[in-house]
Amino acid sequence: MESIIASASSQIDDARHENMPRRGPPGVFVIFGGGGDLTHRLLVPAIYNLAGAGLLDSDFSIIMVDWADISPDQLRQDFHDSLENFVTSRGTEAVALHGDVWKRLASRIDYVRGSFEDGATYDTLAKKTANRNCIFYLAVAARFFGTIVDHLGQSGLARETGGVFRRVIIEKPFGSDLASAVALNARLLRNLDERQIYRIDHYLGKETVQNILALRFSNGFFEPLWNRDNIDHVQITAAETVGVEQRAKFYEGTGAVRDMVPNHVMQLLAMTAMEAPISFDADAVRDEKTKVLKAIHTLQRHDVVRGQYTAGTIKGQPVAGYREEPGVDPHSGTETYVAMKLQIDNWRWAGVPFYVRTGKRLAARKTEVAIHFKSAPYALFRDTPVDKLTPNIMMLHIQPTEGVTMQFSAKIPGPTVHLGGVRMKFDYSEWFHEGPSTGYETLIYDCMIGDATLFQRADNIEAGWRVVQPALEWGQDPASLNVYPAGSEGPKAADDLLARDHRHWLKIGS
Repeated sequence: MESIIASASSQIDDARHENMPRRGPPGVFVIFGGGGDLTHRLLVPAIYNLAGAGLLDSDFSIIMVDWADISPDQLRQDFHDSLENFVTSRGTEAVALHGDVWKRLASRIDYVRGSFEDGATYDTLAKKTANRNCIFYLAVAARFFGTIVDHLGQSGLARETGGVFRRVIIEKPFGSDLASAVALNARLLRNLDERQIYRIDHYLGKETVQNILALRFSNGFFEPLWNRDNIDHVQITAAETVGVEQRAKFYEGTGAVRDMVPNHVMQLLAMTAMEAPISFDADAVRDEKTKVLKAIHTLQRHDVVRGQYTAGTIKGQPVAGYREEPGVDPHSGTETYVAMKLQIDNWRWAGVPFYVRTGKRLAARKTEVAIHFKSAPYALFRDTPVDKLTPNIMMLHIQPTEGVTMQFSAKIPGPTVHLGGVRMKFDYSEWFHEGPSTGYETLIYDCMIGDATLFQRADNIEAGWRVVQPALEWGQDPASLNVYPAGSEGPKAADDLLARDHRHWLKIGS
């Protein structure tokens, strides 16, 4: 797992230069869906950043595959415009596009016009890629995943001969339930070996997500406390202020559970709860992730809360309810919020609940993991003005900012014993210089060098779907929805989920 965007502050510049990652191998990066939004907003900027960091081989090129009738020159211009918007919108460190970097990159971009379902498209690709290393990125609708991989197999493009590699990066959603995920894995494995498949989750490209393992396993004062003896419970939050925007058609058939829980949320849970791997070898890490996901108890109805936002206010502006959004069924039973209580049946976590929640149109945009430690005994303070102890919480901030906060008690200055809650905060931006990044740089680079640590294996995917499958089987019953106004903390039923255990959620909007 190699970090390729963050560069250290002046105190550790020398160490950084000694540990710069190696340049990626020569080859072709083929993007199916090359004219799409994902490619423009995230993939091309990520590749541009890799080029700027000197991590692309001189024999690296890109082929965009799509059906649009557009010239290669026009496509390059579109990418140039997207990149200018990217660098000028990412803070003061990036105020202009580096023309020399873009010029070199643009000269390596080619375009193949064709249908993903037409064998002729793959014949053309085979001629252009010849006997070179290839990474095929499937930035397309999920319905094309199996079709494209079938054609890669039939055309010989997936075959590794003469020392070249052929790898396939697959975006989410990977299946729509357990059965479809199992079927898709089986279909892919008819044409590819597991080691050729890179199932991507962009959350794992975020530095703080990767830092969960570093914090836990490289610090002697964290790992000894990371268990049921010291931790009361864990809260995982992935909150958004946005609604469904232009994705109503997709979201109506998906909902919050499918969209977020088996992938993003389960990956955060797995990295928080997994046992220490024997090494940072990809399979060693993924073995431990799968073990902890398989240890999660079967969901019960009373441990799941589904919600749907109604009209409300976001940042002082009125917004419509979900059922009033364009393209949404006015009687829709699709959830835009879900909260779950999960229990892990293993020695480390027995009796420690993991509360997870995710939703749209909430009070703030926030993704974090909050570790709530057990309280110290109160007995020492019973004859003092102290009426309660400050909860000890370690918060791992994923977005919109990345860092770690520790909350604990300290004595308030004065002649008597009064305690106050204080916080120590580590911000990535204060300690490390970070250029503008998309979160995809590390993931693309790792695929180039063949490091699958941050990608999901077939059993990882299936274990995540297995956790949420009971909730999917209960269906999208409008009667089971708990409404919440846009801009709020979520439905009251989610508060009740924790209240029955004498706990409460951390504020999203704080």
